[in-house]
Amino acid sequence: MKPDLNSSADVRLVELKAWLQSLAPAHGLNLQTLRPASSDASFRRYYRLEGGAGTVIAMDAPPRHEDCRPFMKVGKLLEDAGLNVPRILAENLESGFLLLSDLGEQTFYQAIQAGMDDQRLQALYRGALKALVHMQAIPAASLPAYDAGRLMQELTVFPEWYATTHCQAGLDKAELAALQVVFTALVEDNAKQPVVLVHRDFHSPNLMLGPSDQEPGIIDYQDALAGPISYDIASLVMDARTTWEEPQQLDWAIRYWEAAKAAGLPIASDFADFHRQYEWMSLQRNLRILGVFARLSHRDGKHGYLDHIPRVSAYARQVAERYGPLRPLLRILDKIENRQVVTGYTF
Repeated sequence: MKPDLNSSADVRLVELKAWLQSLAPAHGLNLQTLRPASSDASFRRYYRLEGGAGTVIAMDAPPRHEDCRPFMKVGKLLEDAGLNVPRILAENLESGFLLLSDLGEQTFYQAIQAGMDDQRLQALYRGALKALVHMQAIPAASLPAYDAGRLMQELTVFPEWYATTHCQAGLDKAELAALQVVFTALVEDNAKQPVVLVHRDFHSPNLMLGPSDQEPGIIDYQDALAGPISYDIASLVMDARTTWEEPQQLDWAIRYWEAAKAAGLPIASDFADFHRQYEWMSLQRNLRILGVFARLSHRDGKHGYLDHIPRVSAYARQVAERYGPLRPLLRILDKIENRQVVTGYTF
């Protein structure tokens, strides 16, 4: 539900408007133009309003649930490297408010949904691949580690929220043991990869049409970590919001691999090895996403995420079918997804 911008019942919005009013003279803000810009899977909300030199973005990140400091820290790393990210115009960390420059109103995802020819699509994604290689060259030592422990912990949402809560399918001891074997194989392989700065959601909803097709805007980077080099390309080519068939996945992955090698990134010297790495990484990511999307629906009432579950499951199956150690996962997916009926929703 969209907030009522004229209602005093939304305490956070009242506080945000008061803060913006205090900034109005310095930034030429017109609060009468305040309107929702977007929301995401977290507690953050974004608003757009007119400023002195165009539109600006106000970010509301309730301190009880969100911390603006990682957003600011990672944003500075990316900005200092010359990437196209929002600039921080004003901050109020105590209240959880930021005023940001506006990168525009259209994400890659929105542009794709609106329709574009393949030539423009390919140009946009070549720019995104260039930005990804540029981003991965940024030293990541100051970021938290995306290590084996964290990778394994993130997978717990799959049996809890996807299998049990969403699909209403209990797994017996043998199935849970088989699932754990797959989890262990994935985590051990992914944790061995070279470490770079990982955005963690480098895909179409978080890439903005930029001043040129070679300069995409990058947003939603506050959860960045130091982790496996294949993570972000896996996010991009197996996008949870947009279906890309295997030939397109391979085309972009090869272009990325070539650019990463040319830039001196610590990437596998043989593309076949890298292909397997990013596919296994994608399976890790997509199993987590299945659990997260189910949790967003059942716990948080954000049911729109369920629309993407069939796509994410198809990506998971694509990888599990290809590699012997991962095939036990197919039997588990067959079992739980054949029983995927939830009150109010049919799949």
